Amino acid sequence: MAPQLIPRTLANAGLKSSKQATLHSRAYVTFLAGNKDYVKGVVGLAKGLRKVKTAYPLVVAVLPDVPQEHRDLLEQQGCIVREIEPVYPPENQTQFAMAYYVINYSKLRIWEFVEYSKMIYLDGDIQVFENIDHLFDLPDGYFYAVKDCFCEKTWSHTPQYKIGYCQQCPDRVKWPAAEMGAPPALYFNAGMFLFEPNLCTYDDLLKQLKISPTTPFAEQDFLNIYFRDIYKPIPLVYNLVLAMLWRHPENVELDKVKVVHYCAAGSKPWRYTGEEENMQREDIKMLVKKWWDIYNDESLDYKMPVKKGGEIENPSDTVESGNFQLFLSVLSEAAGVKYIKAPSAA
Repeated sequence: MAPQLIPRTLANAGLKSSKQATLHSRAYVTFLAGNKDYVKGVVGLAKGLRKVKTAYPLVVAVLPDVPQEHRDLLEQQGCIVREIEPVYPPENQTQFAMAYYVINYSKLRIWEFVEYSKMIYLDGDIQVFENIDHLFDLPDGYFYAVKDCFCEKTWSHTPQYKIGYCQQCPDRVKWPAAEMGAPPALYFNAGMFLFEPNLCTYDDLLKQLKISPTTPFAEQDFLNIYFRDIYKPIPLVYNLVLAMLWRHPENVELDKVKVVHYCAAGSKPWRYTGEEENMQREDIKMLVKKWWDIYNDESLDYKMPVKKGGEIENPSDTVESGNFQLFLSVLSEAAGVKYIKAPSAA
């Protein structure tokens, strides 16, 4: 089921090979559905990326049910808003770990954004606290993401949870290979990943979805199966799932974390009350405050570039042409990133 490495599609074949073309063909992307308060998370993400002086724009893939006022707000924050159609899995009796997971299959549409050669996907409940543009320079042809944790109750349907095995600490409780065979393939959290849009891959993803049974973690399970053979784990600092703070504190160096994923129950900063389990931890309160500090910082609001003579540029032209990136920051020297070698999943 895993894809073969396919040559760049015709949609990308016309990209110039210059450094400027490379700059313009990369972007961050997130996903937004509905008319609720999740738009605050995306606004916070846009401002966070601006604070760390990213060289690349933020594309927001929105479903048709996202109201115009939310789209306008995102464009005012310098985002590129792209409407996509929902993707639904075949109907069957499989229960999802969370009912709302079914809409997340629509994230598969971002593989159609072939005007970009590489994109970093970030969930709307993520904040970026340090520049991660250097991830775009990782070798082509792979799918990069951070390994997930199997210790939360949402994993109670799995043998990993029942045994107490977790890939974050494989020596704590070893996988009983004698009784259960080889351990599970490495499994990533799909809240953040680096990928290469491609029309052939996009078509195959939708084709495979039609014949694949749905699973408790919806598109995350599906992507893990599909990209199993080309998945490369990257360090935890690029997607700190908050449960790691109490499940695997020995693996977390909080002062080095670049990307925080506010996905634990009660941790969404714009909904935070401190009432849920673990939400009164000092590290959680600190991370929620850091998110609000960015969200409330008016100096991080998007300011439209101005041409010589005082004329304001068209925001869509500015973002799409790459002037927006240059206005924000000159691309910094790429930092080295070591990825963890993944064993064969065959």
